[in-house]
Amino acid sequence: QVQLDESGGGLVQAGASLRLSCVASGRTFSSYNMGWFRRAPGKEREFVAIISLSGGSTYYADSVKGRFTISRDNAKNTVYLQMNSLKPEDTAVYYCAATIRYTYYPDNYAYWGHGTQVTVSS
Repeated sequence: QVQLDESGGGLVQAGASLRLSCVASGRTFSSYNMGWFRRAPGKEREFVAIISLSGGSTYYADSVKGRFTISRDNAKNTVYLQMNSLKPEDTAVYYCAATIRYTYYPDNYAYWGHGTQVTVSS
């Protein structure tokens, strides 16, 4: 089993920045690719970003490319999502998740956190 705990969400104004953190416990953190997803009001769960086992590869949704940065520190069992130039459309519950496969399909992610709320006002 792997437990994932997100933190760092909050209520901010458009243009502000936030950094989300996800701390993993249980099985070996470096054995998993780590992803971020979000669920916005009135929409289905959406892929945001993924980072490979040792951090050598990343992939982003077009909607966040150039504004968000995913990173990981395997020594701290932690993955981060740096969110800059936030827009009201970024308002969502953000989830971190772990997968053996390097993929953006949520069905491949075996472990999920409970989410952290990000609200961006205009």
